[in-house]
Amino acid sequence: MTSVTRHYVLAAGGTGGHLTPAFALAAELAARGHHVALVTDDRGAAIPGKPDFLPAHILPAGRFGKNPLGWLAAIRAVLEGRRMARRLNETFQPSAVVGFGGYPALPALLGAQADGIPTIIHEQNAVLGRVNRLLAGRVNAIATAYPDVARLKGKFAPKVHLVGNPVRPEVLALRDREYPPFTAEGIFRVLVTGGSQGARVLSEVVPDGLAMLPPALRSRLQVTQQCRPEDLDAVRARYASHGIPAELGTYFEDMQARLADTHLFIGRAGASTIAELTAVGRPAILVPLPIATDDHQTANVREMVKAGGARAIRQTGFTAPELAKQIQAIAQSPASLANAAHAAWNCGRPKAASDLADLVESFGAAPIQDVIRVGASPGRATDGVAAATARVRGE
Repeated sequence: MTSVTRHYVLAAGGTGGHLTPAFALAAELAARGHHVALVTDDRGAAIPGKPDFLPAHILPAGRFGKNPLGWLAAIRAVLEGRRMARRLNETFQPSAVVGFGGYPALPALLGAQADGIPTIIHEQNAVLGRVNRLLAGRVNAIATAYPDVARLKGKFAPKVHLVGNPVRPEVLALRDREYPPFTAEGIFRVLVTGGSQGARVLSEVVPDGLAMLPPALRSRLQVTQQCRPEDLDAVRARYASHGIPAELGTYFEDMQARLADTHLFIGRAGASTIAELTAVGRPAILVPLPIATDDHQTANVREMVKAGGARAIRQTGFTAPELAKQIQAIAQSPASLANAAHAAWNCGRPKAASDLADLVESFGAAPIQDVIRVGASPGRATDGVAAATARVRGE
């Protein structure tokens, strides 16, 4: 860890999956005394959870879809974003730029490379994303959340570092708390979420699946479920018809407190979701999003499932009877559920934010005012891989 104040730019696409680990890294770097700025798009600026100290710079980000007719406009947007990123580099003078994927990260990283600034990418999923694939050969280091990442070429192995997926400090604080007591007579608390917008399939299947549980288990249910606004009334009526107590909402600000009390999670298999489940140690029934790019959510669940901390159900087979069957399998006894929780906990990488910050700090030189203060020689390192290898502790 350096004692010299530096400037870093974090660039992330406009989804919670990209921004949540960026926010966690920003908090870690700020705690070490550094100045951090965020580059994102309009959607990213609206994602909840951004630390108050973190200024957001909005850049245009072209999206390269399947229709080539839109590529020209996308290229123009990327070039404009690159110009804006270089202006930010000139004034902010970052020691390194860290990309977390998503199209808004592309112009920021291209601008940094044009200015000779070290670049690092972090891949949250078990499949290397499109923007990260495009830049993997040009960056100084590649940080991963999983030991095996599909579509990551073997020739890049010397600069790959397993760090995990950074999670919010308030969630990480729950790691040392015991799994909530679950007895044969106690309340069985189930948390259901489907990403930032909820998932309609969960609203359609979960209430009926829970209703199919054996009476001894069903009678002890207490459900918290995130729903889309347009689904709230229908889901509330369905739970009422089954006699299952349920608290519903479109967004829960105190999600970490609810996760702390949860015995079983049901939801999607996004990278941040799995990182939080494994950080805290909560067993899960996971339903990968079938339209996720490169089916990366299916890849995300494999480590946790193999360890025994989760069960995965493809959406095509996600029915009420199948859900009830899988819940009974993982919660057949208090001991079996506690064992699954411990298996999930063992998959966690709680030092992800710290290890990623170590990697980021290994690149670049201090700003001139700090160089003068510490009496060091100015200059910008272009290859900190060797130093990072010694300091990053892949688990």
